[in-house]
Amino acid sequence: MSFLQLRGVEKIFGQHKVIKGVDLDIHKNEFIVFVGPSGCGKSTLLRMIAGLESIDGGSLHVDGKNITHLPSSQRDLAMVFQSYALYPHMTVYDNMSFALKLAKVAPDVIKQKVEHAADILNLSKYLQRTPKELSGGQRQRVAIGRAIVRAPKIFLFDEPLSNLDAALRGQTRVEIHKLHRALGVTTIYVTHDQVEAMTLADRVVVLRDGAIEQVGAPLDLYDKPANQFVAQFIGMPSMNIVKAAQLAGFGSLSGQTGFPVPSDGLIGVRPEGVRVLPAGRSGVPGKVELIESLGADTLIHVEVKGTSMISRQSERTALEVGDPVTLEFDLSSLHCFDSAGRMVARI
Repeated sequence: MSFLQLRGVEKIFGQHKVIKGVDLDIHKNEFIVFVGPSGCGKSTLLRMIAGLESIDGGSLHVDGKNITHLPSSQRDLAMVFQSYALYPHMTVYDNMSFALKLAKVAPDVIKQKVEHAADILNLSKYLQRTPKELSGGQRQRVAIGRAIVRAPKIFLFDEPLSNLDAALRGQTRVEIHKLHRALGVTTIYVTHDQVEAMTLADRVVVLRDGAIEQVGAPLDLYDKPANQFVAQFIGMPSMNIVKAAQLAGFGSLSGQTGFPVPSDGLIGVRPEGVRVLPAGRSGVPGKVELIESLGADTLIHVEVKGTSMISRQSERTALEVGDPVTLEFDLSSLHCFDSAGRMVARI
């Protein structure tokens, strides 16, 4: 039996249904990531689980208990917000212990819980400082520590790393992953960052327009997307797409896909499945539009028959913008979609 169950969950603002009958099973100790474009409803769904937004339809169960209409204070959940939400006049110790003091927990128990959380998060030497004396990453760890001391059944994270710079995001992401392994608490994490989703999650929930498009392990979504939306949303840069009507100009893609392509369908190929070769070689001729040298990877944008294709390669390149090239496609990893964007087949 799943630990957290959402059954036909709906949210309506005015005449607009923003969450459209979501069904989802989350297992105990699982790390689930909600991901999707801005406005897809991922944060709203998280807030409904937390009890910060009412549920207008369907039901929510935790550990066999119906909590659909329980106030947030009675759900035994702990939420970490994007904005830290720390009390500026309180020390780190007081911020982390505040909820326990309100619950009238014994001072010695509070001290034990706060010191244990601080030790896990490397905050022990900062307990007497105020938030203004901390870095952004340290403040976010205090917010996480405040959640830990409550020993909730479920952790909820709402884009907790959005306010951090790139280096701190990477560091704190690793810390969150280690924390989950150490505590083993069921965790739901909302982000728009695909790197966070792919590296943190046991399973990823891809949302669009208030509905679930696909649920699965990160690499399953990458390798076996259910539709064009998931295929292009998961993966950076996104999957290259060629319309069936354009296939005649794409040489090896035309007639060699191994399955019939709908006349109004689409063929998709990941950037790593596109190989850039010198001009004149066997393949599809094109012209370099842009080169992004990222160090370990090089992204080469090539214009082919009016379509822009992106190739990802591990080698560095001497090519320059405007150079003629030839593209070769990995025919073993093509995806075929119908006109509605549904997956038809994958070689």
